[in-house]
Amino acid sequence: MDKTPSSPTAVEVLTNLVADDLKAVNLAIVERMQSPVALIPQLAGHLIAAGGKRLRPMLTLASAQLLNYQGDKHIGLAACVEFIHTATLLHDDVVDESDLRRGQDSANAIWGNKPSVLVGDFLFSRSFELMVQADSLKVMEILSHASSVIAQGEVLQLITANDADTTQEAYLEVIQAKTAQLFAAACHVGGLVAGSTPEEEEALQAYGNNLGIAFQLIDDALDYSAKQAELGKAVGDDFRDGKMTLPVILAVARGDDEEKAFWKRTQEDQEFRDGDLEHALSLLNKHNTLDDTVSRARDYGNQAISVLDIFPDSPAKEALKGIVTFCIERAY
Repeated sequence: MDKTPSSPTAVEVLTNLVADDLKAVNLAIVERMQSPVALIPQLAGHLIAAGGKRLRPMLTLASAQLLNYQGDKHIGLAACVEFIHTATLLHDDVVDESDLRRGQDSANAIWGNKPSVLVGDFLFSRSFELMVQADSLKVMEILSHASSVIAQGEVLQLITANDADTTQEAYLEVIQAKTAQLFAAACHVGGLVAGSTPEEEEALQAYGNNLGIAFQLIDDALDYSAKQAELGKAVGDDFRDGKMTLPVILAVARGDDEEKAFWKRTQEDQEFRDGDLEHALSLLNKHNTLDDTVSRARDYGNQAISVLDIFPDSPAKEALKGIVTFCIERAY
């Protein structure tokens, strides 16, 4: 019996929509990560080739396409966005002492911390070269500001880590800076080079920002999900690192004194005992914090979709709406 062909996923729809531009972006990435210092392309290539979806650069390409852009400046900007993202991943893995990235050994696990940090710096520098080529002060302002905000977000996360009293507001400030800022900038510059109006600029920025927050909320829920194994990540990494993400913040707020003492021992004091992760999961389920985190992500996702209403219907608009749904549905 013939099988009914499955419908393409939202990521496949978006990838197909920008396929030709994405090829050009990938060529630009390979070209720009070359260096006479052999370790640089070797280490950068390891991460770039590790199977990332290129979601952020595709958002730049789709945002330009949403406004029927016919030029080529969005290519370099999409590569720039990917370099910023890759640089932050290299630095993140060093800070988090991560051994895995996308199911493979992380760069720092293979080459060590020093080369990973320095190659991250190299990629940041390359991203600024690509910004300059867009020949737009506004584009440079958006992407350079995004880079500084991301770095501030990393430092802020260090401050809130291992603090069981972290508030939801402080947590949202971290993910706004660490994740949403680059999503917003990726969409914003794609529209900007395509000649967006101030209203369209604002809508694209808001779309990316809300999508980025939703994306990170789902990531933080997934850290306590069995689905992590499918993504090549260990379950409970955030728990072991003492990262105060929304599922835990809600559990602390809803817990009794004994539960609060458990979170203080594990997250603040980093004192772990056998069965602690299982107990943490039971508390998250008891207080329904994973479902509530996904629900919060869905609210942000709905906001992302609604701001696209000002744009006429098009394949690009449908693809951008579809990617929001995809980001939420990763939780299931």
